[in-house]
Amino acid sequence: MSSPTIEADAVVIGAGPVGLFQVFQLGLLEVKAHVIDSLAYPGGQCVELYPDKPIYDIPALAVCTGRELADKLMAQIAPFCARFHWGQVVTGLQKQSDGRFLVETSLAQRFLSKTVFIAAGVGAFQPRTLHVDGLAAFAGTQLLHSLPDAAVCANRNVVVFGDGDAALESALKLCAAHPDGYPHKAKRVTLVHRREVFSAAPQTVERFRALVQQGHIHFVAGQAQGIETVNERLTGIQILDSEGQTRALPLEMLLVLQGLSPKLGPVAQWGLDMERKQLQVDTEKFSTSVPGIFAVGDINTYPGKKKLIVCGFHECVLAAFGAMPFIFPDKKVMLQYTTTSPKLHKVLGVDSPVSD
Repeated sequence: MSSPTIEADAVVIGAGPVGLFQVFQLGLLEVKAHVIDSLAYPGGQCVELYPDKPIYDIPALAVCTGRELADKLMAQIAPFCARFHWGQVVTGLQKQSDGRFLVETSLAQRFLSKTVFIAAGVGAFQPRTLHVDGLAAFAGTQLLHSLPDAAVCANRNVVVFGDGDAALESALKLCAAHPDGYPHKAKRVTLVHRREVFSAAPQTVERFRALVQQGHIHFVAGQAQGIETVNERLTGIQILDSEGQTRALPLEMLLVLQGLSPKLGPVAQWGLDMERKQLQVDTEKFSTSVPGIFAVGDINTYPGKKKLIVCGFHECVLAAFGAMPFIFPDKKVMLQYTTTSPKLHKVLGVDSPVSD
């Protein structure tokens, strides 16, 4: 049974820094936004690719990490009560006879919106998986791309693929010998990576190596070559080791935690003018070739385009004002300043300063 269609003034596709700032600019104009993102949390590329690395070119912030920037933007948009729809991608975008846009997602959610703001960056993030024949059939059951909340790994033989923080930390959490680990311990944990060099944080690698040395976690250097099944159940994965030998690792659960990669996805099929996989926009209101659909941030292109967060912020301002004729066609929208406008103070939920 499909969910009821949500009627909206604005749908923002992408919850990276630019998408979040688009919510803020819309909020100042009294527009409540619905935000859709493929990830399960805000921040987009900043949080996914460099959560703890310093960023130095955000105005008024001498330095902040990607995660800190996302947290600050979420705090900034809190007064506007945007609704977030996590863990799904937009699969369809069609203009309707009444001028609104039907937005459909991979989780069968439907939105009927007056405007759409595409802030998808370099695309929706998808998990990097193993390209092994027959493995995809077990996705969501025995093949997972994140550490599950439920006790599906408890007392089971678990094989983890990956070399980053997510993979090593998951192995640590599942290990019965780890005091601060996951509440549902695995019976056996094996981590597989092509070589014994890891990209995780040094302290995580140190803890991992210690537990491997003690025999509480097992490590295998190699690459996946095939799978083994019994009665339509995944029972093992074949590993080609550094010496060219193939061995089978028995398993009950397989966690592939090799990070995420961005994919442009269905955007290319929405009938919008594109250039080199980027949406063409004007620089007056950052509208795409379809009126009512706007594109901000790394997803767009125009003469002189610079792929900087601060430039995306500027684009959000003009896109928000450009959307007003579609959202409030009979309303005259005036530029106001957050410093002096009592109306904006009310929208932001702050007290207006008392003048002398």
